[in-house]
Amino acid sequence: MPLSNKKIKRIYEKNKKHFFEMEHYDKTREKLWEKRRIDIALTYRLIKRLKEISKKTGSPVSHIIEEKIKKL
Repeated sequence: MPLSNKKIKRIYEKNKKHFFEMEHYDKTREKLWEKRRIDIALTYRLIKRLKEISKKTGSPVSHIIEEKIKKL
């Protein structure tokens, strides 16, 4: 059953991020969806503040750090 152009465009728009990630992987063999663990040293005061933000927003501390770094 062939798809119409309208359905193809709708699927593409809905999954644009995933198509970009797969295209990037085809070109570079680098997985954009893969995460790696790193060790960082933080002050006790900063850890406490991150935990407070985490409780307020409901997001894990790692997501908060990741979002702030992306903004830089």
